[in-house]
Amino acid sequence: MNRPLSADRTWVRTVALTLLTALLTSAPALAQRRAITEKDLFAFVWIADPQISPDGSQVAFVKVSVDEKKDQYDTSIWLVPADGSAPPRALTTNLRDTSPRWSPDGRTLAFARVVDKDGRTQPPQLYLLPLGGGEARAITELPRGAANPVWAPDGKMLAFTSATTPEDLVPPAPAKPGESPHKTDIRIVTEAVYRANGVGGSGFVDSGRPTQIWTVAVPADGATPSAPTRVTSGEFAASNPRWSPDGSSLIFVSDRRRESYYFAHDSDLYEVPRAGGEPVRLASIDGSIGAFALTADGRRIALVGTLHGEPERSYSQPDLWVVDRPGGTPRNLTAGYDFDVNGSVGGDQRAPRGQLPADPAWSPDGRSILIKVGEQGNANLVRVDAGTGQVTPLTKGRQEIVGYTADTAAAHLAVVRSTATVIGDLEVVTAASGVSKKLTGFNDALTAQLTMTEPEEFWYTSFDGKKIQGWIQKPPDFTAGRMYPCILEIHGGPHSAYGNTFTQEFQWMAANGYVVLYTNPRGSSNYGQDFGNSIQFAYPGDDYKDLMAGVDEVVKRGYVDPARLGVTGGSGGGLLTNWVVTQTTRFKAAVSQRDIADWSNFWYTADFTLFTPTWFRKAPFEDPADFAKRSPITYVDRIRTPMLFVLGDEDYRTPPAAGGEDLFRALKYLKRTAVMVRFPGENHELSRSGKPWHRVERLQQIVGWMDKYLATGAGTSESR
Repeated sequence: MNRPLSADRTWVRTVALTLLTALLTSAPALAQRRAITEKDLFAFVWIADPQISPDGSQVAFVKVSVDEKKDQYDTSIWLVPADGSAPPRALTTNLRDTSPRWSPDGRTLAFARVVDKDGRTQPPQLYLLPLGGGEARAITELPRGAANPVWAPDGKMLAFTSATTPEDLVPPAPAKPGESPHKTDIRIVTEAVYRANGVGGSGFVDSGRPTQIWTVAVPADGATPSAPTRVTSGEFAASNPRWSPDGSSLIFVSDRRRESYYFAHDSDLYEVPRAGGEPVRLASIDGSIGAFALTADGRRIALVGTLHGEPERSYSQPDLWVVDRPGGTPRNLTAGYDFDVNGSVGGDQRAPRGQLPADPAWSPDGRSILIKVGEQGNANLVRVDAGTGQVTPLTKGRQEIVGYTADTAAAHLAVVRSTATVIGDLEVVTAASGVSKKLTGFNDALTAQLTMTEPEEFWYTSFDGKKIQGWIQKPPDFTAGRMYPCILEIHGGPHSAYGNTFTQEFQWMAANGYVVLYTNPRGSSNYGQDFGNSIQFAYPGDDYKDLMAGVDEVVKRGYVDPARLGVTGGSGGGLLTNWVVTQTTRFKAAVSQRDIADWSNFWYTADFTLFTPTWFRKAPFEDPADFAKRSPITYVDRIRTPMLFVLGDEDYRTPPAAGGEDLFRALKYLKRTAVMVRFPGENHELSRSGKPWHRVERLQQIVGWMDKYLATGAGTSESR
């Protein structure tokens, strides 16, 4: 049908006005986009502990945010409909609530809460929150706290873990008049593992308080909570409790060997009656058992198990196993799948507080199992056939499924998903199709202001023909024909991996004008058993050559200035950073973080032992030459690169005295350029969950050091 000419003109004017209005309104928004900064961390929001309700209709989760003034992380519990029909809403306003767990009928949430009393922070206790209305109320008050609540199938009881002992529950005898008994503060150490990173303060472990399983009855409305009952006891810790489907017993993971550090890693599944008693071993493999789940009828168990190998390996790939209950022999479903079951990729933006569950999830008919896997830079959900072991992808893409839970029917999963430009959103994935729906966008307003870029993925050939995966993070304003300084980032582990997950450090370096190169050299996880274990008894070694081949590949592309190269890494990446500068002078600046410099010193002081032949065949006093050969401190006289050492005062995983302190002192003796930055109160997790201001200051120190030596290509080997 023909329209009148006047109508056409009106239509044209309307369209033109609409387009002009869109351009005018979008131009300021585009102009306001900016580069990411180190202080954007204060505005980040993280999602932890995604817990989908039994019927799949709602998701409870932990929202983690930063209180910049108090220099702390706040955690509260939120709720959102699984269909996205309403925005998320806060369920609790306390700033230290975690671990929400649905009751079987979906009417109540159990969770853990930390409160202050008399000016002191108290251990966490379990609370119940009725979703139909009413205030949360405490149901435990144990001296050593309560954690990891698990509902009994009938909803009448909760299991949990606690380090409380019966002696803690006995009130102290009143002091006699005028008596002031002395309380000793000495420690008597009898085991080789006596400290643990993250314990805080001295880091000493109280071996007389292994974590045990407890239960507590769910009180009726208005009733006084009953006293909790300890289910397991003795000298061995019990963890990860799960109820049998009929509620008659509890199944848990434990390593029940005295001084187990003399042996290869191993743990088994045990079962104990709900009223307590002697645990019975339910399943065992020649290795460690992690996450597990029972079928609805309780007849089979899916578990993540890692064989230690014979002879013992440095790296062992985790697999998915199935075992009949009781008395069955575990069967490895993924023996032919050469990637990491329950694998992950490394970044610096996992939720710094709260948990990220990833248990196997059975289909109702028991024919398949949902689990996440780490595969070449990604972590996605797959479906594994419980009979044949066939692996079928459920989610795909350049991303990391960080954590998840499934509803009772395993029809929907609540997941936390991260990418190179997404910090971590809560989504619901439909198990039948893999289609996902985004439920939260706490960081959307911030990221809409930022000019973050996707890294470029590439593969290159190393010195011996092995293929290595890497990524190049370019500056947001990258211009062809311009030469850029480049920073090589080296991951720790060494059996971990970089990949498609959000890492503020990379984005911020790029925003400051650097090309950032990060790769997964041999020894990395998620590339198969042989690739991961190829550095056993040779670390560092050929992994260094893989890294240099990656640098060569990027330099060949013509936009990286070979005179302005920097290198940094933490933990195992700190060790390799130290190694790099002893092997080459091509890097003009180096930042070694939470590092190892002297393997022998590390062997004696780390919070775990190397008593079994994983990285070294013998002890340092038995083979000092091998330890010296692989220790950067041996070659300190070769170092000409200006070095900055970033160390946590309470790091017991890579103690400063076995790493940065050694090299710093030696370099100062040699009158070379070296600076040591110490972070009080911080442990090995500084970059991931340290105090917010310390995390910001760490980034400032790293990039500030690179700027000093790479901005103009100037460098010096002499201290000033």
